Amino acid sequence: MERADRILDAAAALLVRLGYRKVTIEDIAQRAGIGKGTVYLHWRTKQQLFDALLLREAIAYLESLLAELRRDPATVLPHRLLSFSFVDVHARPVLQTLVTGDTRALQGLLADRPLRSQELLATKRMFELLVGHGLLRDDVPHLTYAMSALNSGFYLVDALDPQAAELDVRAKADALAFVVRHALEPSTPPGPEELAQAAAEVIAVFEELIPPYRQWIYQG
Repeated sequence: MERADRILDAAAALLVRLGYRKVTIEDIAQRAGIGKGTVYLHWRTKQQLFDALLLREAIAYLESLLAELRRDPATVLPHRLLSFSFVDVHARPVLQTLVTGDTRALQGLLADRPLRSQELLATKRMFELLVGHGLLRDDVPHLTYAMSALNSGFYLVDALDPQAAELDVRAKADALAFVVRHALEPSTPPGPEELAQAAAEVIAVFEELIPPYRQWIYQG
């Protein structure tokens, strides 16, 4: 595991500096101080290596989110959930590079990523919980799509509109929270007990993802 993490650390540094398309296995091996063949002992292809890197970053993100939900169950309110996530992702260089960099390369990384079916199921369960606890409106057409499109737009708009990049991350997160709060949430939020129950159930959903993520990274 120690050697695998050293390889992933090298891949992360090169990804942030060069972008996915320019990084080679040779570059990663040289930076990690090992032979190229050693990299292949862990992952057979560049795609698998970066899948592992993405899953490791996802674990760190999930652990941060789960800690915040435990600290303050009101974080489960969708506008706060997405706002927290936006700031957290932008504080992580690898995730920031993936969501704001070359979108075609990102599509290639994400399209067939490991455990995607489990992620989709977890997302479906989360939406069902948020609606069931009254945290999201139930009259929004194609709610999952609407929320995903809205959230994704805030990550990708900088590449389309350079002026948008002039806002700092906190200001963008506040704008995202405002739109989600007023477009997708009911006018009256649930009480503290309902929020605590919803947070506990969302925590349970995403806790289930971490062990298979970790197993795939180090035994993939």
